[in-house]
Amino acid sequence: QVQLVESGGGLVQAGGSLTLSCVASGRTFSNYAMGWFRQAPGKEREFVAAMAWSDRRTYYADSAKGRFTISRDNAKNTVYLQTNSLKPEDTAVYYCAAAPLSSSSWWTGFTGGYNYWGQGTQVTVSS
Repeated sequence: QVQLVESGGGLVQAGGSLTLSCVASGRTFSNYAMGWFRQAPGKEREFVAAMAWSDRRTYYADSAKGRFTISRDNAKNTVYLQTNSLKPEDTAVYYCAAAPLSSSSWWTGFTGGYNYWGQGTQVTVSS
């Protein structure tokens, strides 16, 4: 059974940082990409960043470029999202997800192409 478990969310002041983690289990992800999405209250879920597990290719949403960094630790089967210079508009539930590399969805950020999802972790940025 595939499981993606996020952690690391919390309350932080504007300008602060958080590191989100996603531990993946239940299958081999070498042919998958891992993505981070977020969903704010009343808004659609949006793509934040993604990384190909095998060769570390990365893609970022414009809102994340220069502030967020996606990375992974193979030994721990864990994907991270380092978030810096946080703004109140970054407040959202952040989700980890996995998509097969054979699908262009992994780098276009189309949520329908991601077939495994975590339960989410709340990030709240105060002004």
